[in-house]
Amino acid sequence: MPELLWQKSSFSGSNEGGSCVELATGTAGLRHLRESDDPESILDIDVAKLGSFLLAVKAGEFDHFS
Repeated sequence: MPELLWQKSSFSGSNEGGSCVELATGTAGLRHLRESDDPESILDIDVAKLGSFLLAVKAGEFDHFS
């Protein structure tokens, strides 16, 4: 996989040492997600599925997991 340019979530705060969600754009319509404290574990997801996932998160569909 070519080197990816990771973007940190704006909800992660400014703390450099803290863990956060990061997103990178890949090839063939893929996006890549990772947690900064485990950067080797990367989830590859297509754009449409990522959009659906983000809408579900915003709607609170996963709030019962906390």
